[in-house]
Amino acid sequence: MLNVFRSKPKYMTVKRQEPERRPEVPDNLWTRCDHCSQMLYNKELEKQMFVCRCGHHFRLSAYQRLGMIADEDSFVPFAPLYAADPLSFPGYSDKIRKAQELTSLDDAILIGHARIGEIPVILGIIDFSFIGGSMGSVVGEQLTRGFERATAEQLPVVVFSGGGGGARMHEGIFSLMQMAKTAQAVGKHSRSKLLFISVLTHPTMGGVYASFASLGDIILAEPGALIGFAGPRIVEETTRQKLPPGFQTAEFALEHGMIDMIVNRQQMRSTVARLLRYHQRGGRR
Repeated sequence: MLNVFRSKPKYMTVKRQEPERRPEVPDNLWTRCDHCSQMLYNKELEKQMFVCRCGHHFRLSAYQRLGMIADEDSFVPFAPLYAADPLSFPGYSDKIRKAQELTSLDDAILIGHARIGEIPVILGIIDFSFIGGSMGSVVGEQLTRGFERATAEQLPVVVFSGGGGGARMHEGIFSLMQMAKTAQAVGKHSRSKLLFISVLTHPTMGGVYASFASLGDIILAEPGALIGFAGPRIVEETTRQKLPPGFQTAEFALEHGMIDMIVNRQQMRSTVARLLRYHQRGGRR
């Protein structure tokens, strides 16, 4: 019988090739858009204020937001406050420490005096990267102090909200108390006929939205921001109803009269400055 298979040699000598050397490429040069999956060059993305060509708005840190909204070198932060651990919640102190290292913030809010378009304001920015932007006793106290200072100094307040965690469960009732406390401070500021501009970014949910964030005299939102108290899945399970398309997005909220305007990030600074000028009291300071 004809053997059609060649016998394999017992040993084969294979010339070893050196692996091809590829030029080293630095990490973190590109970012994939969560909305359209485009790969975006980071330096170009930064020039576009972290807005994709498809219109998706990437999440910002508090310091990135500060650089985009406040006049240069105008921000003077409030004295820092630090969260206690009133319930001795397991791991809470470690979470706080890690969040502080990650964000370079004392807690989830960056707040202080600033100028926007040369107009003095109290400016607050909530950072989602700090335990989901949740409102604990420090966030509530800093916001309350901000509104109280603004009332005493006759200043408008601008707050950028962006918390998906609502009230911070690690502090229990001490966290829930901040909802009423901040709402009262907003009320006193409003009775003094002073302006509060609330800007809702993705996501603004839970106790943050259910207290001060929804009480602005003018409420703006970034495109596509998720806005509401409970998430869509929880609402569906509770009501046992199918939610309409786009439920709890900024666009849905605008259509149903819950906010006043959707503003692209590239126009946010000029829009807020214009609104401040419209409502300015007593001329420029």
